[in-house]
Amino acid sequence: MSSPTGPASGLPVRMPRPRQPGRHRRPEPLVAPEDAPALVLAVPGTPSAATRGLAEEVVSIARSELPGLDARIGYLDGDDAEFPTLQSVLARAAEERAARYEQAVAAGAEGVKAPDGPVAVVVPLLAGPDSALLRQVRQAVMESRVAADLTDVLGPHPLLAEALHVRLSEAGLARADRARLFTVATAADGIILASVGGEEAVQAAGITGMLLAARLAVPVMAAALDQEGSISSVAEQLRGSGSQQLALAPYLIGPEIDGGLLTAAAEEAGCATAEPLGPYPAIGKLALAKYTTALGIAPQQAQGAPVR
Repeated sequence: MSSPTGPASGLPVRMPRPRQPGRHRRPEPLVAPEDAPALVLAVPGTPSAATRGLAEEVVSIARSELPGLDARIGYLDGDDAEFPTLQSVLARAAEERAARYEQAVAAGAEGVKAPDGPVAVVVPLLAGPDSALLRQVRQAVMESRVAADLTDVLGPHPLLAEALHVRLSEAGLARADRARLFTVATAADGIILASVGGEEAVQAAGITGMLLAARLAVPVMAAALDQEGSISSVAEQLRGSGSQQLALAPYLIGPEIDGGLLTAAAEEAGCATAEPLGPYPAIGKLALAKYTTALGIAPQQAQGAPVR
């Protein structure tokens, strides 16, 4: 039992902090609207424990950015046992929304409105466009017969350039901070940005590649892992322009390709490779940004780290 002057038991009580007055006060934290559509992350590739761990970390980041967010994971090649398919996840979200409405009506709640608008917003877990995989996502949404919005892929975006920089520096292939002039003996002087999805994906990756080049002050060229000769051709161009020590930077989240493809590409180019983007914090933030944009919510703008 507590009193106006403090807790009777002597235990501390967390008191609400008064809002800072004036136009420089901190904005109130954004919270998911009541009964907002679910964010459903569409995960490509063959499901595995590693893929599930990656996807769960991405949705965990999104939830931390938007309290109250209903975030779920659907697999394009799931089995509906250990790995639920995108279709079944969407169907379940629709069933649960209908059940909540029926319960509210049965309880006699006032002002209850029938569910309206999309049941879910589907966000493909892809850094760049891949027409074959996006076709799978659209087909799954259609087969679910659930009203759902489908967003664009996550890139291009400055945050992805930041993530690529971090992955390269973790592999010892780039300086973590060019401004401090740390010496990295293995730092690359030319970067091959490896994407999947053909020429469209290469063009989209090239936009992020320009941002990465500005961060590293070295040439960056995009190439397609799924086009024969693309990686080796770009490697030759970089070496022809004076780059001697190349590095492969996967413009990929990870699940969308077989890991052996990256190893083969690095061998083809005769260079070392960084890890895919994986569950880097920017991935969760960008997935959430796609969701909030689709709903017209005003989220805090995702910004990339300043170029050094």
